[in-house]
Amino acid sequence: MSTTELQTGAADQGAGPEKPPTPHGGGGFAVWAERLALPVAWLVLVVIYGALRPDTFLTWQNVSNIIASQVVLLVLAFAALMPSFVGDFDLSLGGILGLTAMVAGVLNIQQEMNIWLACAIGVGAAVVAGALNGLFVVYFDTDPLIITLGMGTVFTGAIFYLSGSNTIVGIDRALSEATFSTKFLGLPLQFYYALVILLIVWYVSSFTPLGLRALFVGQSRDVAKLSGIRVTRLRWGGFILGGFIAGIAGVLLLGTTGSADPTASGGFLLPAYAAVFLGATSIKPGRFNAIGTAIAVFFLATGVNGLQLLGAQNYVQQLFYGAALVIAVVLSRQLRRRA
Repeated sequence: MSTTELQTGAADQGAGPEKPPTPHGGGGFAVWAERLALPVAWLVLVVIYGALRPDTFLTWQNVSNIIASQVVLLVLAFAALMPSFVGDFDLSLGGILGLTAMVAGVLNIQQEMNIWLACAIGVGAAVVAGALNGLFVVYFDTDPLIITLGMGTVFTGAIFYLSGSNTIVGIDRALSEATFSTKFLGLPLQFYYALVILLIVWYVSSFTPLGLRALFVGQSRDVAKLSGIRVTRLRWGGFILGGFIAGIAGVLLLGTTGSADPTASGGFLLPAYAAVFLGATSIKPGRFNAIGTAIAVFFLATGVNGLQLLGAQNYVQQLFYGAALVIAVVLSRQLRRRA
C-alpha cells in the first residue's frame, strides 16, 4: 500500500456529515446495518468466547482487565484521530508517548521534581514534538508518513539517550494512585479520564464549526481553501493536538507501569491505527470518528483476549492487529467508493 494511497484514504475518509438514509428500497436498514456492523460483530465475539470459556471470559475480573489494559491504547488512538481528521497521518505518536513518559520519569527520579510538574513538562514536550511534525509536514509541504516516521525514530533515540537505555523505576506513587491503582466501580480512574477525552473529541468533531471545518479539510483541501478555511492552521493544529493527547497517554502509561521503560511504547502505534481505520467503518461509515474508534479498540482487545484464553500463542496479538489494520483499510476504501 503506497504512501499516496494512504494519504488519499485519509482525505476521503474525512468527509462531511453522512448522507441520510434513503427512504425507499430498504436503504434505511442497509445504512443502519452498516453503522452497527462492528458493534454487532463485537457482541458476536463476546457470545462465542463466552460459550467456549464461560468460567473465565465472562467473569468481571476478565472484563475489567480488558478495559483497564486498553486505556493507554484508547487515548493514543484518539491522538491518532487528530491529524487523521484533516487528512494527515502521524507515525511518531508511539515515540511521543514514550518520550513523555521518559521525560516525566527522569525529572521525577533523577531531578527529584514534583511528579505533577514533571508530567506537565512531559506533556509540554509532547506538544512541542507535535508542533515540529506539523512544521515539517505542513509548512515545508512534505510527506507526513515519511516525516513522522523519521521523527518517531528521533524521539525513540531521545528516549534511550535520556534513560541511558535503562528503565527508570520508583515513580512517585501519587501518579499511580491518581490513574491506575485507585478504582471506581471496579475500574481504574484513568478509564474515566479516557471517557472524558472521548466525549470531548466526539462533541467537537461532530457538533462544532471547528470540527466540521476539520472534516471538510480532510475531504478536500483545495475546496476548503476556496471556501476560505485556513487549511494550514487546521492541519498544524491536528499534529499539535495529536501530540498533546499522545502526551496524556504517556502520563497514563507511566502511572500504569510505575516506571519509565524505554521500550514500553513500541507496541502501541499499530493497534492504535488499526482501531482508527476499523472505527471508520462503523457508526459513521467512511469517516474517522471517536465512537467508532473506541468500539474498535475494545473489539480488537476482546478478540485477542478470547484467543489467548483459548490457548493461542502470544504472537497472535501481532497477527490479529496486523490483519485487522489491512482489513479495515480495505473496508474503509470500499465504503468511500460506494459513497
